[in-house]
Amino acid sequence: MSCPRCQFHYNCICPAEPALSTQARFVLLTHPRELSKSTNTGALMLRTLPHCRREVWDRVHPPQALLDQLRQPDLQPWLLFPADAEHPAEPFQPSEGKQPLFIVLDATWQEARKMVRKSPWLAGIPRLSLNAPKASSYTLRRNQQAGNLCTCEAGIALLDLIGESRQAAQLAHYYQTFLEAFPAEQSGHRKK
Repeated sequence: MSCPRCQFHYNCICPAEPALSTQARFVLLTHPRELSKSTNTGALMLRTLPHCRREVWDRVHPPQALLDQLRQPDLQPWLLFPADAEHPAEPFQPSEGKQPLFIVLDATWQEARKMVRKSPWLAGIPRLSLNAPKASSYTLRRNQQAGNLCTCEAGIALLDLIGESRQAAQLAHYYQTFLEAFPAEQSGHRKK
């Protein structure tokens, strides 16, 4: 029987799951195709970060709860997405009396580009680009491009960016546990 929390049958990773605290809020704007993928690392953030939630992206109907949240005066929204000529990246600067709200696109890079292009309501949110300090360790999908991070790695980098390195390290350990257990789980046996 699969664990009801982590969904693993042979290699439950729940003992490695940290209870994190953070000053930031996270919204995973998730492409519908990601919802059924066992390789989705956004679930790791949802289970560990207290102010992290998922909104499913829809081209026609933007998530109303997120639109309402973007108007809250006590939040400082950021869209984590690479800059372009029309939307330059801004350096992260905390704003006095405001809580950071990071919107992370939880999708493949091809889907994420489409989501941004087909969601004009995202254009007004300041863009934050990350310079990945090291290569991604995510190997669960083919066609990974150099310099790109998976969703959980982006969350780890954001925690580091806001000075919460202890929380980032704990999430990184949980993520690594997931990566190590996943191949054995998919093969139907316990990890050696």
